[in-house]
Order: sequence, then C-alpha cells, then structure tokens
Amino acid sequence: ALNQEIAVELLKMTGAETDCADDGLEAVKKFAASPAGFYSAIFMDVQMPIMNGYDATKKIRASGHPDSRTIPIVAMTANTFIEDIDAAYAAGMNGHIAKPIDVKMLYQAMDGFLGLNV
Repeated sequence: ALNQEIAVELLKMTGAETDCADDGLEAVKKFAASPAGFYSAIFMDVQMPIMNGYDATKKIRASGHPDSRTIPIVAMTANTFIEDIDAAYAAGMNGHIAKPIDVKMLYQAMDGFLGLNV
C-alpha cells in the first residue's frame, strides 16, 4: 500500500492520471472493462493478493481487449535478481522497476514507453 501511494504521487507529479487496483484480479477486470486507448501503461506490482502480477499480465495479454498486446506493462517489485527480471519478460511485461521506487527509473520508463519527457 505504501509503495502504491508513493508511485501514485510520483506519477501525479508528472501530470499523469492514475487508477489503482488492490490485487491482480481487480487489475485484469479494470483493464478488460476499459475502452480501447483508456490506459496508456500499466505499472504492475508483482506480489499482489488473489492474483500475482505475472498471472495478471498473462491474463491481460491473452484477453481479447484491443490494447492487450500493445499496452506497456512494467513490473514493480523488490525482487531484482536476473531470474525475476526474466520472469517479468516471460509473463509479457515490457520492463522492470525495482522497489523501493527509484524516481529516475520510473520517469525513464514513462519516457521510454510513453514518449513523455519527464
């Protein structure tokens, strides 16, 4: 919850609008119910209750949503071993940010995936 609050504040400082899910299943449901183009990116915590971030990402990628294959999904996790980074990519994620959140890395991800110069 604390990392989520910090990430939301850092994103809002750039002018980004945010939407949060408390678990992976909720994230999948919110994405599935959204119209095409509603979300620009997903910053996905890997360790969430009900459904972890890897499984949530796989569900999103396998969904029939028009943005399912193209939306950038970035892992956010304290697990930073190469196996963890590889697992994020294997699940269909596009990037990996270590927690505690490094502001520079978060903003680099936003710039790289969204073309925002923050």
